[in-house]
Amino acid sequence: MRVLRAFLRPGWVVLALVVVAFAVACFWVLAPWQLGKNGRTEHQNDLIKSAVSKAAVPIDTVYPGSGPVPTDTEWREVSVTGSYLPEAQAVVRLRSVDDSPAFEVLTPFRTSDGRIFVVNRGYVRPQQGTALPPVTAAPAGTTTIDARIRQPEGTSPGKGPRTESGVLQVYTIDPAVLGRTVGLTTMPAYLQLSSGQPGSLAEIPIPQLDSGPYLSYGLQWIAFGVMAPLGLLYFVRSEIRHRRAANAARAETAERIRTGAAPPDALESAALAESALSERAARARQRRKELTSASSTGMGQTRVRGTIGAGPDQAVAGEDRVRGKLADRYGD
Repeated sequence: MRVLRAFLRPGWVVLALVVVAFAVACFWVLAPWQLGKNGRTEHQNDLIKSAVSKAAVPIDTVYPGSGPVPTDTEWREVSVTGSYLPEAQAVVRLRSVDDSPAFEVLTPFRTSDGRIFVVNRGYVRPQQGTALPPVTAAPAGTTTIDARIRQPEGTSPGKGPRTESGVLQVYTIDPAVLGRTVGLTTMPAYLQLSSGQPGSLAEIPIPQLDSGPYLSYGLQWIAFGVMAPLGLLYFVRSEIRHRRAANAARAETAERIRTGAAPPDALESAALAESALSERAARARQRRKELTSASSTGMGQTRVRGTIGAGPDQAVAGEDRVRGKLADRYGD
């Protein structure tokens, strides 16, 4: 019971609460977060692999309506017939392609059945720092294009469309927001134009199929969640073992006193010896700390005084110390 009461002290209670909270965070927050990111990345990679291996099909076969884009149709290549609407064109700023800045060009496309899709025609590199270069106009008239279906990116607060230097610019590809800005009713999905199609610019590459480090991160958080309670149990067991050894030693000393094998003050002497050892160890630590501080402060400051033709005063100081010791032993 006394051992149990020892672990009810504030220090042990706080340590236990911290360990439990950390383990809960590892198992129910941090590990699921990383494993979830790994699952989403692998699902995205599977969609891209499947889409790349298939030929283009008419858009009505995979996206016939105007509702949300089914997740399993993203990256599918489709063919669409219609015409560009260059008067509603916009550019996406602050993009990066192959680790270099770029502008992506968005031009609405009206299909033959009347639907309007925002088409990402590709990218152009900025000129003179961040200036938008001239953009090749989209072809006029009816044309057929092949493009990949993409999910909208959404718009962050305060990052809506704006006009700069006479060009409509956006931060993300959000067909609904862009459509409201230019006065068009656009479909939720947008199309990423394939290479070599009418109106295409520099092609935006398909993302690399890399799952990233999320799986290993998730497993690491699980390992941390297991190790934290085990570490606490180790310290608890060490404390119990230490206390039991101390109690056994005291009991043995008491038994020796009872049988006359040890003096009556043996317990008190043992306690005093233990206290003295603790104090001596503390003084030794303090002394080492002072010596370390003194050596750090005086490093590089050794003073050597002398005159031309004479040795340094350090030798004289050494002789004075020897004379002092001889005087203390034998008298002046």
